[in-house]
Amino acid sequence: MQTSHLLLGAYGRIRGIVRRAADGLDAEGLAYRPDPDANSIAWLIWHLTRIQDDHVSEIAGREQAWFEGPWAERIGLAPATADTGYGHTSEQVAAVRPQSPEPLIDYHEAVADRTAEYLSSITADELDRVIDRSWDPPVTVGVRLVSVIGDNLQHVGQASYVRGLLERARQR
Repeated sequence: MQTSHLLLGAYGRIRGIVRRAADGLDAEGLAYRPDPDANSIAWLIWHLTRIQDDHVSEIAGREQAWFEGPWAERIGLAPATADTGYGHTSEQVAAVRPQSPEPLIDYHEAVADRTAEYLSSITADELDRVIDRSWDPPVTVGVRLVSVIGDNLQHVGQASYVRGLLERARQR
């Protein structure tokens, strides 16, 4: 198996779980928070997608999809913000309130397509390329790509869990 196939498979799984976590929810469901300070499904999907967009775009040397499309406005955020959600307050989490899952899913699909395009031609030399020397050992493309996979899987798992809590609460 080629490394690119392995990475494409891992990122492809994230794409499928994102769709299942958000598909069919209304604005209230997307904004559901099991606790006043918990993250919502919408915020979790937006954040994990922003991280993938930010990190993979930087590695690939291209502009983020976030700045090339209408994503901020469709999701209900201020346009052209470079914010990825890292360190958000409870109020900032609450501000991510799309009216339907489509903007979140569409943004994630756009980012996932760009990620897949980059990964489809990745080489061993590219994976070994050092991109951040502020760590010891320095961070390579390969390490960063695996880090994004881990972060994305954690957050999409959280979104799926919150959806399960929402569905149970709605059954009562």
